[in-house]
Amino acid sequence: MTSRRPDFPMFVSVSEARKMLAALLPDPGQEEVPLAGARGRALAAPLAALVSHPTATESALDGIAAQEEDTLSAAPASPVRLRVVGESRAGAPFEGTVGPGECVRIYTGAPLPQGADAICPVEQLTDDGEEHVLLARPASPGDVRPEGGDFRVGETVLEAGVPLTPPRVALAAALGHARVPVRRRLRVALLSTGDEVVEPGGPLSPGQVYDSNRYGLHAMLEECGCEVVPLGHAPDSPQALQEVVGRAGGADVLLTSGGVSMGRYDFMRDLLIEHGRVAFWKVRMRPGGPALLGGWNGLPVFGLPGNPVSSLVVFHVIVRPALTGQPVQTLRLRAGTPFRTLPDKTAFWRATIRDGQVYDYPKQGSGVLRSLSDTGALVVVPEGVRVEAGDDVDVVLL
Repeated sequence: MTSRRPDFPMFVSVSEARKMLAALLPDPGQEEVPLAGARGRALAAPLAALVSHPTATESALDGIAAQEEDTLSAAPASPVRLRVVGESRAGAPFEGTVGPGECVRIYTGAPLPQGADAICPVEQLTDDGEEHVLLARPASPGDVRPEGGDFRVGETVLEAGVPLTPPRVALAAALGHARVPVRRRLRVALLSTGDEVVEPGGPLSPGQVYDSNRYGLHAMLEECGCEVVPLGHAPDSPQALQEVVGRAGGADVLLTSGGVSMGRYDFMRDLLIEHGRVAFWKVRMRPGGPALLGGWNGLPVFGLPGNPVSSLVVFHVIVRPALTGQPVQTLRLRAGTPFRTLPDKTAFWRATIRDGQVYDYPKQGSGVLRSLSDTGALVVVPEGVRVEAGDDVDVVLL
């Protein structure tokens, strides 16, 4: 590594790192896709209701529809007798009007007939011949779903930027949309580095590790709705690294793991410092401090640390929000144990959640990859802040 004084920021905060990465990413633009292929995509524009839901006032259960006033005296010992004048079911509503002393058999989701304003469930009914029923309790207006009770035509229901989860895909369909505007998928080139890194499935020589970073990061990128451009693996060689990085053309950003710390063989760091551009190097966080942001021939490059825990944690708290435009979601929970304080770094300690409290995980090393699987949560301890058992803390769910 060159010994000249760096002309780029070092030891930026986590929030600064997020903002700087987001600022380098291109505007992905938008496209329209069929609703069946929209899961996981981010809405590019608000979605308004093309219809009201329900489209008509309807029944919430099976039973009879009647005038509430006719049924107020109904009781098990003295049931009310009503004449059945028809039925209403979903897709085939009753066309007439329910008058005094009358009722209509009705089924869940069926439109409430004109003249009726209440429902009595089938469990409280007894047939009294073919044309009459006996009510053992009063009919209830509470079992009626009002027209537009969920949403009304023209109402904006889904805001731009939200990810289309399965419930939101269902909601978009209910709004009447067959196609939806979504953000174009960012194309992310993914590269792992290091002589010690080998493909899973084969034998390991002493000092070698399987390439867990590449597979974990690939999965996380897919969760973010990105199109992954796999570049595979590059050994610890400046020439080989430069050749592989050159294949990332056409991507929106290059994401690498390894080669960005302080070692003699951290060639990703050297490549950007000496021949590319560096926006910052190192973040005031643990794990994951050596992260690096820069550029290569106009392509934004974000270098993650090689340690697997560091790589995945930095992705979760810095890269994911920059790629998706969604902030890191946190919960406020009570600490069941103390959490270590760092004087000059924000710590993201792995933790377990039990009975509404969070507890320190005993193995916090950056190479303890199973800790992320065992815990599923990170306790955020801001730099210099003491956290004792009983204190409230911010918790990031993985």
